[in-house]
Amino acid sequence: MFAVVQVGNSQFKVSEGDCIQANRLDFEKGQSIVLDKVLLYSDGKDVKLGRPYLKDVQVQAEIVGQTRAPKVVAFKYRKRKDSARTHGHRQDLTTVKIAKISV
Repeated sequence: MFAVVQVGNSQFKVSEGDCIQANRLDFEKGQSIVLDKVLLYSDGKDVKLGRPYLKDVQVQAEIVGQTRAPKVVAFKYRKRKDSARTHGHRQDLTTVKIAKISV
């Protein structure tokens, strides 16, 4: 059994017990949340497809923690202009554990 859920602007294929890392969500560690933007649900036999979302399917999850992704470095270099620029970025992430998919 799995579902495809939308968290922020990202979509994730999840099953019960999975942990996903989504962009920063404004919840505390240990808090339970309900993900109601379910795009697709499959139980192994039937597939339900939402247009755009399924109304009768909900995914219950728990916030595990807030982390940061590894640093991504962008380096810009222009030859013969004595110019170079280094820019780094670390994305804020929230780790979410899927507790239950209820129909």
